[in-house]
Amino acid sequence: MPLSRRRPRPSVCVPVLLCALLVPAPPAAAAEDPGTSADVARLYEEASAATARYEEGHRAAGAQRARVRKLDRLLIRERHEVALLHGDLGRIASAQYRTGGGLPYTAQLLLADSPDDLMRGKRARWQADLAVNNAVTKTRRAAANLSAAKHCADRAKRSLDRRTARLAGLKRDIERKLETARWTLQGEADRSVAAGRCRGAVRLDQPRLRGTRAWVPPVESYELSAGFDSAGRRWAHRHTGQDFAVGIGAPVRSVGAGRVERVSCGGGFGIEVVVRHKGGYFTQYAHLAAVTVDQGERVRPGQWVGQAGTTGNSTGPHLHFEARLTPDLGSGVDPVKWLADRGVRL
Repeated sequence: MPLSRRRPRPSVCVPVLLCALLVPAPPAAAAEDPGTSADVARLYEEASAATARYEEGHRAAGAQRARVRKLDRLLIRERHEVALLHGDLGRIASAQYRTGGGLPYTAQLLLADSPDDLMRGKRARWQADLAVNNAVTKTRRAAANLSAAKHCADRAKRSLDRRTARLAGLKRDIERKLETARWTLQGEADRSVAAGRCRGAVRLDQPRLRGTRAWVPPVESYELSAGFDSAGRRWAHRHTGQDFAVGIGAPVRSVGAGRVERVSCGGGFGIEVVVRHKGGYFTQYAHLAAVTVDQGERVRPGQWVGQAGTTGNSTGPHLHFEARLTPDLGSGVDPVKWLADRGVRL
């Protein structure tokens, strides 16, 4: 099973992916209109926001349902108390009848063996009757208040359920649009690779970089699939990088500060970007659907260098990431360990 690490943004489920390693092709052409790339980036943001709103509404609806269940239990208990107190009143009335409660009080005094005892007993029964009556009134009031509260809670629950259903529909609609846009983007990338003419860098609105971390993961939300040095039928020798299972169009980030060494397309890696970092190391980002940087450009940690795809020798959408000692294939080191040495744990 692939290891996984969840990040704040929702991940897109994709199968475990494999990639083959062949030589890259010629450098990229001039910059292009963002077009579909920008649509995909915008829809990713909208899908993320819609998911957050849906999850918030879902939690609120769940909390409201729990409140209704609690009020139901309290209401049942209060109604049970009212029934018990009514029973007590009935027993008091029966006792009064058995002890002469049906006779006028003057006659009871005349017939009593001990008028003082009769008066004391009457006072005690009257006090008990009053106490039960008060308890019944209070309990009825509590039950009425609970019934009103439950009515309001039920109404709020129905409103929240309707809102959650609307949010779920909105989320599904955005995800359908995103899926269509993703494959449109991939189709554009495939055509440019097949023609042997790399598309130029698309200039997308970069996210506001939060924090001051010198190193970050190459994608924000992912599942790890094929790892470094793993064996497989799709590689002549061993796998030279780490694959990140992500959706087409997912933003791919430079893991650290550096300069773009190469932007190319056409070989087994499809569309790829290679970045040179201080200390003599290089990182590679392959099988992209689009690039957002040009050769020679300086990049910051977390800056988008492209969008994930499935160009080149790839069986499905993913990012193939390598850490290398040179810009070229065959000089790779374990990228998971390389990132961990820089404080990034995948």
